[in-house]
Amino acid sequence: MHISEGVLSVPVLTIGWVAAAGGVAWGLRKLSPEKIPHVALIAAVLFLAALVRFPIGPASIHLTLLGLAGVLLGWPAVPALFIALMLQAVLFQFGGLVSLGANTTIMGAAALSGGLAFRLFGTRLSIMLRAFAAGFAAVVVGTILLCAALWFSSADFRGALPLIVATQLPLALIEGVLTTLIVGFVVRSMPRLLAS
Repeated sequence: MHISEGVLSVPVLTIGWVAAAGGVAWGLRKLSPEKIPHVALIAAVLFLAALVRFPIGPASIHLTLLGLAGVLLGWPAVPALFIALMLQAVLFQFGGLVSLGANTTIMGAAALSGGLAFRLFGTRLSIMLRAFAAGFAAVVVGTILLCAALWFSSADFRGALPLIVATQLPLALIEGVLTTLIVGFVVRSMPRLLAS
């Protein structure tokens, strides 16, 4: 879901930076000092997840674990993503520093939607179904926002949007399963992490 430099229009980049600044500020406001190590650990996991790539036809997809970040962190997931994305841009040229605001906004909103999907169903669904919904919803929302950013940046990208959606659907299923497995482990070993 990383958008490279030179792809997005100036208005989309501006909106991305404004939204990212607000999200990072609110996430830092919601971050208690005792949770900083927890957030740092999730930021490291998010950084590493993007290195796991799967080829699909002429494209490839990579893990995001955005739903998991939303479930475990809530709003502090946004500053964690900002740091992870900035390091990926600097060290591996994934995305870029100019598009960092848009990438943070897209992935931050995706993480928050995953956390919302997890909490929305409350006790009506098992925790495992809620975890799957979180992982799946995060990828779906991220894909919608990615497509919107490309749509509003240039008509040249509109033909590629169906391919983007087609490659992200398998990722949504993979992320749903991974989020379910990891949340299952957290429930068994560290259930207090879900109480945030």
